[in-house]
Amino acid sequence: MRPAKLVFPMLLMVSACATVQIGRDFDLAAFDSRVQRGVTTQAEVRNWLGAPTAVGMAVESGGGRFEEWTYYHGTGRFPGMSDARVKILQIKFDQRGLVHAYNWSGEPK
Repeated sequence: MRPAKLVFPMLLMVSACATVQIGRDFDLAAFDSRVQRGVTTQAEVRNWLGAPTAVGMAVESGGGRFEEWTYYHGTGRFPGMSDARVKILQIKFDQRGLVHAYNWSGEPK
C-alpha cells in the first residue's frame, strides 16, 4: 500500500478521538470564595475571569433589569461526546456595576 493511502485513514482515526473544547476554563470555587454581592465590581470579575463569553440582559418577574455576563467551558471527546463536561457561570450586575447575584452549574462543590 502506498504511504498516501495510509495517511487519510490515519487522519480519520486521530480526528475520531479528538478532544473538543469550547470557551475558556475558569475556577468556580475560587470565584465563589472571592465574590461578594453588592461589593464586587465588574472590573474585579473581569480581572479574575477575563472577558465574558457572552453579555446579555436578565429581566426578573418583578421588572428588575440586570446586565448578565456568562462564562462557560466545555470539553468532550469524539465520537459520541459521552464524556462531555460543561460548566456555566452567570453573573448579574446592578446599575452601579456591582454583583447583584450569580448562579453556576456543572462542577461539584
